[in-house]
Amino acid sequence: MDIKEIAKRIQLMVTTADELMQMGEDFPALYRNTKRIRASLKMLEINVSDVAALEGDEKAK
Repeated sequence: MDIKEIAKRIQLMVTTADELMQMGEDFPALYRNTKRIRASLKMLEINVSDVAALEGDEKAK
């Protein structure tokens, strides 16, 4: 599992979601749904950082 690649792809999704939120300022459903997507992506970012930390601990042994 390549954590760096996963993190990079999550960041790409974050950027896309942010762009969609800006486009959706006059489209409430788009804005609300991309805001929810953004919250889910935040959880993925947290999870990936946890795995990266665990991998770092394993490599240090």
